Amino acid sequence: MSALSQLYVVVLATVGIGLTAALLAWRERPEPGATPLVAMLAGQSWWSVFFAFELQATTLAAKTFWSDIQWVGVVVIPVAWVLFAMEYTGRDQYVRPKYVALLSVVPVVTVVLAATGDYHNLLYTGSELVERGDAEILRRDGGPWYWLAASYTYLLGLVGSVPLLGYVRSETSQFRGQSVALLIGTIVPWVSNILFLYGAIPISGLDPTPVAFAISGVAYLSALTKFRLLGTSPAPNRRARRLVFERMQDAAVVVDNHDYVVDMNESATEMLGTTARAALGRPARDVLPKYDHVPSVGTSSEHVTVDGWNGQRHYDVTVTEVSDFHGRNVGRVISYHNVDEHLRHQQRLEVLNRALRHNIRNETNVIYGYADLVADEDGPESDRAEIIKERAIAIADMGEKARQIVDIFDQVRRAPRTVPLSDLAAERTADVADRFPDAEVRVETLPEDVYVNAVLGPALSNLVENAVEHNADATPTVEVSATVDDGRVRLVVADDGPGIDAHERAVLERGTETALDHGSGLGLWLVTWAVGIADGTVEFEENDPTGSAVTVEVPTLPADNPQAADAARDPDDGANFRRHPNESPTSSD
Repeated sequence: MSALSQLYVVVLATVGIGLTAALLAWRERPEPGATPLVAMLAGQSWWSVFFAFELQATTLAAKTFWSDIQWVGVVVIPVAWVLFAMEYTGRDQYVRPKYVALLSVVPVVTVVLAATGDYHNLLYTGSELVERGDAEILRRDGGPWYWLAASYTYLLGLVGSVPLLGYVRSETSQFRGQSVALLIGTIVPWVSNILFLYGAIPISGLDPTPVAFAISGVAYLSALTKFRLLGTSPAPNRRARRLVFERMQDAAVVVDNHDYVVDMNESATEMLGTTARAALGRPARDVLPKYDHVPSVGTSSEHVTVDGWNGQRHYDVTVTEVSDFHGRNVGRVISYHNVDEHLRHQQRLEVLNRALRHNIRNETNVIYGYADLVADEDGPESDRAEIIKERAIAIADMGEKARQIVDIFDQVRRAPRTVPLSDLAAERTADVADRFPDAEVRVETLPEDVYVNAVLGPALSNLVENAVEHNADATPTVEVSATVDDGRVRLVVADDGPGIDAHERAVLERGTETALDHGSGLGLWLVTWAVGIADGTVEFEENDPTGSAVTVEVPTLPADNPQAADAARDPDDGANFRRHPNESPTSSD
């Protein structure tokens, strides 16, 4: 078989590979990049098909005819490549009819010049047949428009390749494999065509680019099958990042190194009562309120009050540095987080804390005092007075737990206080043992030099207290033990009582209460919330043979707080109503 016949077979194989890849891409429509990729593969196949016809032709007229027809595929490839790269990388704003029309000006003119080549020398200045062994090859000398079209083709190829280069180093192996395969499929035909233009090929005058499409087609098939091109696409990444910036609730303003506003999101325009068009390009101090009070990068947030079109608003302002690829600072993102709701919530907590800390306790003290006076008198009212006293104690206990819950939530906005686990357990269990002398509260030897969040204290107190209170035995028993493993503490509170009701646990697991489906108190909620604030978990299990075992798992903390030793107990914990049952009716806190 002659070299020309072998070349003919290779070209036909190239067409088969290209059409197979085009069919696979066509099936993925309307995935981003699918349609342009089909157009590009169709252009390659068009070029290869009519190149095969050119090889088989025997006259100069026939060869030039098939050569001119090839230009349709030649000019489609670079345009389709750019459109594919734009859609594939999420830059689909450039894939619009006006941009497609603009990109197609040079290709359309080229095709027209190829069809009318007999009347000018703009595309080719001459065509002839040259002997190459036993075959005649068409050799054509390019005119001025030929070199313009070639330059334009390489320019579009470069423009389309630049966005893909960013994914060569992607952390996602599929995107990395896709981009490498796509670049190989584009670079190989480039190189072969450049070698042809400079005459550095074995057969002078024969353009090997259609043959190189065989390698290109294999690369595209690999991208479509092995690396799931069009099945997994990075197209949403670019748009998603912009969408997150635009739709984020915090107002965000981008300022360059010269203190000019260069970008802002929708929340920022709403906060400032302006539009992006009116604000961009202006000095930041003319746009942003109290710009001189904006904190520097790396410092804590600053509280700023803004008098906007919708009234006075309060914001926490933070600044994030923007760096380029080389690590150089090119600007800052100034974020305004609205804290109005947080301030209102803080006010509500302060009012509730005052009411629970003083008012309820004082009022129940008064009720208890008067009930105590009635109970001292002989008569049928004495039994009822005892009931009143019990209810007064229950109300005071619930108010105390609610106050502790308010204090726990108040600690969310503070830095966590650390406390030695052994000290916390000793303090809390001793407190319960003093109040219930008939109970046996045992604490196993706890790990030394282990520190936890002090918010765990009220949770432990309530677990031990509940275990004692709900145990009908004359001598309730509660055991507290703990183990440490891989930076986490497992604290277990086990008792021999009746156990925790399944309904109570179901309410906690569901996380909500209703008027008809709720728990019996606040103690277990207090435990759940406190442990949650300490970044821990709570598990309720049955103890063997009776009772319950509650496991609290929380992370250990570094002992870096000088107040750690004083944080083992809340200084106001001693103000429990049941410790002072005989206060006078008029006592006040």
